[in-house]
Amino acid sequence: MGTIIQLTSLDGSHIPAYEARPASAPKGALVLLQEIFGVNSHIRAVADGYAQDGYYVLAPATFHRAEPGVGLGAELGYTPEDMQRGMALKGAAEAVLPQLLQDIQAAIHHAAQQGGAAQSALKVGVMGYCWGGLLTWRAAGRLDGISAAVPYYGGGMHLELDTPPRCPTMAHLSDNDAYVPMDGVAALQKAHPGVQVHIYAAHHGFNCDQRGSWHADAAALARQRTLAFFAQHVAA
Repeated sequence: MGTIIQLTSLDGSHIPAYEARPASAPKGALVLLQEIFGVNSHIRAVADGYAQDGYYVLAPATFHRAEPGVGLGAELGYTPEDMQRGMALKGAAEAVLPQLLQDIQAAIHHAAQQGGAAQSALKVGVMGYCWGGLLTWRAAGRLDGISAAVPYYGGGMHLELDTPPRCPTMAHLSDNDAYVPMDGVAALQKAHPGVQVHIYAAHHGFNCDQRGSWHADAAALARQRTLAFFAQHVAA
């Protein structure tokens, strides 16, 4: 079980975040970026799971600038009404994207410092799902201090190909996703052949066991590949 802390962003704003610590000294740090449903029980469970694998994990509330308290406290689920609410909050958050990226940069910096006095700065990986996958893709190309990035089905990432990732990047995508269609996957692979792309016979949201699109086998395989990728680039 993790705790909620307050991050100080680059403009002095305070942003809540869910923090999950491993049982012993962390072998690396991960910044986990939410879906459009906030830092809800699913995202917290993902954070706790990677903490059990030895990583310090920090999930900032990226809706905070749009509407404080939503998504980490006042939770969203996966009903049609929650989907509509989440899309509206995403639009409001995207309207202040430069500040939002500052918040993610602050999370990266904070995570790097969690190795303890006996350790040097931790390497930091960034990962995210859905909208968080898109934010992960943007972070990989624009932010500092990232050793590896893993976007899961980041809606619209195939439309933002002008800025190449500045760190090793692995993308988990599916073959039936209106938010990243297969022609968009092909465009991404052509524009950035260095990005490892894995395609699953599944739908958007296949990692989330609270959604109807959950695909247990695809989720397990993607997690296995993600852990191996972070072992190579973050824990090494």
